[in-house]
Amino acid sequence: MRFILTFVWSFALVTLLNYVVGAIANVKFNFEAGIILSVVVGILVILIGESMPKGPISDN
Repeated sequence: MRFILTFVWSFALVTLLNYVVGAIANVKFNFEAGIILSVVVGILVILIGESMPKGPISDN
């Protein structure tokens, strides 16, 4: 479930960012580019989350 929600949030945030930046730059909105970029961002977020150690970290 966490992977599905990661992709949903990634899609929503990257598409919103794509729209806002495109509107500021006066560029036509490209939905396909937002989908591709959101999948890449979602995969990166999952990989970063899985690479972090589980449990407490010792100080030594």
